[in-house]
Amino acid sequence: MNAFDETDLQLVLLRRMADFQPDLVNDALRELGVDRARMREANRRWQAMVRAPRGRGALGRYRAALGEPESVGRRAVGDLEFRAFLWPLPLWPDLRLEVLAVPGGPVWNEWLVRAPSAPGPDLHTVADLRPWSCTVDEVARAFPPAIPLEGSAPTRWRLRFEAPGAQDGEPRPVLAEFTWGLLQRLPER
Repeated sequence: MNAFDETDLQLVLLRRMADFQPDLVNDALRELGVDRARMREANRRWQAMVRAPRGRGALGRYRAALGEPESVGRRAVGDLEFRAFLWPLPLWPDLRLEVLAVPGGPVWNEWLVRAPSAPGPDLHTVADLRPWSCTVDEVARAFPPAIPLEGSAPTRWRLRFEAPGAQDGEPRPVLAEFTWGLLQRLPER
């Protein structure tokens, strides 16, 4: 069996995103030069590694697929402090895969965040919230107070907040859905 590599890991992320944004995923698959069968196989292999009783821990899996991180820093979430590991992914050059781990312990979160050197999007109205244009933390900062909600599956999150409408500027309730930390859609309410 071939080693699990950067392309395979990007395919795992795309597999979850395909439920919401099949056209964007198809474009990404063409960019990677692979088909949906390869995406499904990469996801199957990743899930087998996750469930293997004697497999690597989550951080070890990322290191095996992506090599050493571009950077390692500290991140505080409330009273908790984590080590933040960042890896670049070619499909999303302005983003980084961030893996937050308890020092000496397990991985707590895995998602895409804006690269430290990349400018974030200007988010002012609902119209600015386009699929794959922004991350969970960017939306939460742009439209406080955003309320985090559980997603429909692992690696999925939802945020509830108010944002000005594109036409009239009147605040309206919004529910945004994210996969791997990247905005996927605003379901109609």
